Amino acid sequence: MMQKPPQNVDFALKETSPKIGAGAIASDKLASTYDLVEQMQYLYVRVVKARDLPSKDVTGGCDPYVEVKLGNYKGITRHFEKKSNPEWNQVFAFSKDRIQASVLEVTVKDKDVVVDDLIGRMMFDLNDIPKRVPPDSPLAPQWYRLEDRHGNKVKNGELMLAVWMGTQADEAFSDAWHSDAATVGPDGVANIRSKVYLSPKLWYVRVNVIEAQDLIPNDKTRFPEPYVKVQLGNQLMRTRICPSKTINPMWNEDLVFVVAEPFEEPMILSLEDRIGPNKDDNLGRCVIPLQLVQRRLDHKPVNTRWFNLEKHVIVDGEKKETKFASRIHLRVCLEGGYHVLDESTHYSSDLRPTAKQLWKTNIGILEVGVLSAVGLSPMKSKDGRGTTDAYCVAKYGQKWVRTRTIVDCFTPKWNEQYTWEVFDPCTVITVGVFDNGHVNGGSGRDARIGKVRIRLSTLETDRVYTHAYPLLVLHPSGVKKMGELQLAVRFTCSSLINMLHLYSHPLLPKMHYIHPLSVMQLDILRHQAIQIVSMRLSRAEPPLRKEIVEYMLDVDSHMWSMRRSKANFFRIMNVLGGLIAVGRWFDQICNWKNPLTTVLIHILFIILVLYPELILPTIFLYLFLIGIWNYRWRPRHPPHMDTRLSHADACHPDELDEEFDTFPTSRPSDIVRMRYDRLRSIAGKVQTVVGDLATQGERFQSLLSWRDPRATTLFVTFCLIAAVVLYVTPFQVVGLLIGIYVLRHPRFRHKLPSVPLNFFRRLPARSDSML
Repeated sequence: MMQKPPQNVDFALKETSPKIGAGAIASDKLASTYDLVEQMQYLYVRVVKARDLPSKDVTGGCDPYVEVKLGNYKGITRHFEKKSNPEWNQVFAFSKDRIQASVLEVTVKDKDVVVDDLIGRMMFDLNDIPKRVPPDSPLAPQWYRLEDRHGNKVKNGELMLAVWMGTQADEAFSDAWHSDAATVGPDGVANIRSKVYLSPKLWYVRVNVIEAQDLIPNDKTRFPEPYVKVQLGNQLMRTRICPSKTINPMWNEDLVFVVAEPFEEPMILSLEDRIGPNKDDNLGRCVIPLQLVQRRLDHKPVNTRWFNLEKHVIVDGEKKETKFASRIHLRVCLEGGYHVLDESTHYSSDLRPTAKQLWKTNIGILEVGVLSAVGLSPMKSKDGRGTTDAYCVAKYGQKWVRTRTIVDCFTPKWNEQYTWEVFDPCTVITVGVFDNGHVNGGSGRDARIGKVRIRLSTLETDRVYTHAYPLLVLHPSGVKKMGELQLAVRFTCSSLINMLHLYSHPLLPKMHYIHPLSVMQLDILRHQAIQIVSMRLSRAEPPLRKEIVEYMLDVDSHMWSMRRSKANFFRIMNVLGGLIAVGRWFDQICNWKNPLTTVLIHILFIILVLYPELILPTIFLYLFLIGIWNYRWRPRHPPHMDTRLSHADACHPDELDEEFDTFPTSRPSDIVRMRYDRLRSIAGKVQTVVGDLATQGERFQSLLSWRDPRATTLFVTFCLIAAVVLYVTPFQVVGLLIGIYVLRHPRFRHKLPSVPLNFFRRLPARSDSML
């Protein structure tokens, strides 16, 4: 019962043994602070500035730049025009694994039209370069006199730089030019660097439209049919039309929006009069800056306020404002007690309320080492061959991290470690792998390679999990493995008592239960929140583009899918499988399939009837023993994407094509008609099941409704006799007789249905009244 059928071995999780510092004896300072990744050695060169550079041009000027060369790898700074004291402050990083030279050459050149002139150079022996390990302070740069081609000191010109051996834990690592990205042009370097992003702080804005007074309709011959329209950014909502025709309408409706700090756009409220089909007349408007709106942290009501509406009229071709059109009564507040959902609640990474004053202390730390990927599929074509420029994005809470892009590699090694504060263990971290489409000035979308979700509550504390996760992506042709992502994950708990105490708290902040939002509202607001987050993160540098944010936040998880519907149906059947198995076991007991077990059940039943105070202790003791017994088969690995559970490994091509269809559909009419007919047939079966459930419920109702007078007479008479018998008979005797009757030997059974079942099936239902 505990074991699931194994899925395809290519789609399974694999345990790995990377050479990381966690669990080993610390050989240097790196092992204690950066111990979830493999140590990677780099040669760093920081070119700071130069002074007193001699002029090489006929005009007497100097256009200097620096060339840092190590074997076949060459990094170049930007050049300055007509400047003898330039400042660059650029860092170059050369991977030690790819070093094939013993000398580092740093050359200062003067940019020219034909051939660049040599100003001076310096040579460094790699054996003499010092090693630095954080948290040591950064190595101080020094002034070096430049030399000519023959090794003689030049008369003028000095260069300030620092050269050291370090690791990826160095502060200069993220902003450095990397030798493994030497083919990337200057314009593309910004798009391949590792960065940390923060989601904008999201608020719910609640606008309670109460009433308006003294409306001034343009048409004096009729009463207005007013409604209120509120716009906040690209969000537009409206109230219903006031049912009473009056110049003092009342609505008392709540409109809820999503907004992000800093507040960039005001809220625009307008009062409209419906004068015809799809035709409205503006009666006034007002602009409300969100910076002036009251912030609410709990369920206490905020103060109401009257706002004056202004109306724009055109006089002699010019727009003229009237000072007063009418006024409207509102209650507006920024809701700080809610958590603004931008992820699905099934795998949310953050459950805290918006207001920081309501946050609890953190319960632990989550550390993730993004090690490497293997077997990545080619994602695009370059020079007639397939290539992949892969990077990772991890999202937990408000913090997003992006690793550097490894250019043109199917087995990239990132070895970058990141840390998050954990406030709730029942949260999920998402790690996605993407192909960078903007490395060399490209403007394509960043293609998805796959993603991994890890639920923190399934991890043991202080244990390092090192696994290779399959990167699975669903294509119209079926599920495809795009490679494997190797991660090292550790969840460290700072207070076990606080973490266990959290299991008694509600999942979301209390405002979600005191003043709950409807399911439809939450769905709309989540969509708006995703749009705001994707827009803000796409404005960062390098941008975290819209397609990445939407994929990480599962923007299309609510869309219809035949595959998902089948998967959810079989998930329900798997949950009910235990009850079905218990029913079959009880049927075997009743039919004496195993006489010894049936006799033992008789003895246990008689004991429980005679001593009813043992019933609940026996149930809980049985559940305890089951839990202890199942401990041997507890999961030892974190969960991962399961193709068999998702019904992705045996899905019909047409069902996948329907899942990838746009909304509204873009398929031909004959295909849409076929899918519609298929959906109707499935809905017909669901309709039948729902009708059968309704029939059984209506039969229960008809027991006392006198819809069938003879059946109700029999039932009422039976109830009277049963009441008298049960009153004079001890309860243990009644329970004992019923149990012995149910567990009677098959020799005393009939294959025909029992009398109570026959009576119940004859009861009337309202199905015969259906059209």
